[in-house]
This record gives sequence, C-alpha cells and structure tokens, in this order.
Amino acid sequence: MSAGGGTKAIIAALGANAGIAAAKFAGFLVTGSSSMLAESVHSLADTSNQGLLLLGQKTSKRAADREHPFGYGRDRYFYSFIVALMLFTLGSAFAIYEGIHKVGHPEPLESPIVAVVILLVAVCLEGYSFYTAIGESRKIKGDASWWGFIRQAKEPELPVVLLEDAGALLGLVFALLGVGLSVITGDPVWDGIGTLAIGVLLGVIAVILIVEMKSLLIGEGVTEPVLATIVDELAAGKVERVIHIRTQYLGPDELLVAAKLALVPGLDTAEVAAAIDDAEARVRAKVPVAKLIYLEPDLDRSLAG
Repeated sequence: MSAGGGTKAIIAALGANAGIAAAKFAGFLVTGSSSMLAESVHSLADTSNQGLLLLGQKTSKRAADREHPFGYGRDRYFYSFIVALMLFTLGSAFAIYEGIHKVGHPEPLESPIVAVVILLVAVCLEGYSFYTAIGESRKIKGDASWWGFIRQAKEPELPVVLLEDAGALLGLVFALLGVGLSVITGDPVWDGIGTLAIGVLLGVIAVILIVEMKSLLIGEGVTEPVLATIVDELAAGKVERVIHIRTQYLGPDELLVAAKLALVPGLDTAEVAAAIDDAEARVRAKVPVAKLIYLEPDLDRSLAG
C-alpha cells in the first residue's frame, strides 16, 4: 500500500466521522433515541481510531536505533490493534449495554424526524468515506476477494478503515430501522433493538480486527506465492537449493528473509560471497519489501553419505 493511499482513506474517514459524531449527538439530545446515542459513541470512537492510525503511520517511520535495531515498523500494527480494542469497548460494549437498558425500559422518542434526517446525512458522509477506502484498496488488492484482502493484507490501515466504514453504514441502517419502526408501531422498544443490533455488529467487526491485527503484531511470514518467488530467486546461479528459509514482516514495507543455502561444491571464499550477493540482489529485484536478507551457506546434508 502506498502511504499516500492509506493516509487519504484515513483522513477521509476522520473528517466524515468527526462531523457525523457531532450531528448524531445533537440528534440524541433532541430525540432521546438510544440508537442515536449508540451511533454517536460509535462515530466518536471511529474518529479517535483514525487519529491513532495516523499516529501509528508517523511513529513507524522512526529510524532504527540500538534498542530497536529492526526499526519501528510494527507501530502500525500496534495502533491498529488498539483501534480494534477501542471499537469493541467504546463501540460494541456501550451499544449493547444501552440497548439492553432501552429494551428493558423503553422511552418514547421526541422529534424522530430530526434523527432520520441526521442519519440520512450520515449515510451520505459514511458512503463517501467507504467509497474512498474501496478506491484506495483496489489499487493493491489485485485478484484477491475482499475477504481475502482483509485476511492477507500486511498493511493494516485500509482493512481497518474498510471494516469500520462498512460497520458504520450497516449501523446507520440499523439505527434508521430502530427509529422508523418505533415511529410506525408506536413502540419505542424497537429503538433499543436497533441499538442492540449495532452493538452486536460492532462486536463482530472488532473481533475480526483483533484477530487479524494480533497475527500481524506477533509476526507473519509471506504468503505461499511470495515465498515460492523468493525460493526460486535464491535457488539460481551458484545456489543449488534452499535448505531452509524463514520470513517475517517487520512492518508493512519491510520483510526479513533468513535462509540456509546449498551452494555449488568447490567454491572459494570470494565465489561464495559473490553467490550470496547475487542471490540477495535477485530476491530484492522481485520482492522489493525484502529489505533485510540474511543468507548462510551450508552443506546439503540430505545428499551426504
């Protein structure tokens, strides 16, 4: 993912959510709708989340130092993980609590038309943010499905924004249904049910993000196609075969590759060094994110004896 693309999607979501949060909270004060309150907290959490994603992008660019010799690339994964936790606690847990309370103690809505107008405006703003995130994601997802992109992407920001925006749009639909059914039926319990639906939706999205961000945070290797490319590039020239290999993303734009290589027998020291240098150059040409490559020449013991 280009840094500009991710930043563009985050800023679009930040601006949309900040305006929506203020409008929804004003709507809650006028109508007393719990769905509006849940959506206000949801949008406020999303606004904070986008700020954290921007912070992660900034701190991840710090240069490597003695304490962190591999740099700070995983800051982006850390802050994305925090975003997932905030979505669960500030968004899902609050909405479920408020929904249960309103279902048990329903209260009539005041000026529901105000809530409907605000929610429709919010749908338009969230739609713009979602459209921006989809456009930026298409540039890097290739032939993968959207679910595959979310599962396999090593750049955390776009999957986070995509799921947040999708959840926001569905949450707005639930809020509209809750308010609308409360008005149509005259039973405000529907507002509480809409709030519960919002809470469950946010909980599901938060759990998906927590699982994916945790996996990235503790360290993921490359996908099978990329691994096959690296092995093919290593096993060329004076390298007979790759004995064993390990890969790990140190950040979205930095991959660590460590491998033992069986070289053509009889090479002198200078030839071994040249073979290793050539192998590194081949890998970097095909997989530019492989910025740290450690190769060790070794005997192919599978052929010994």
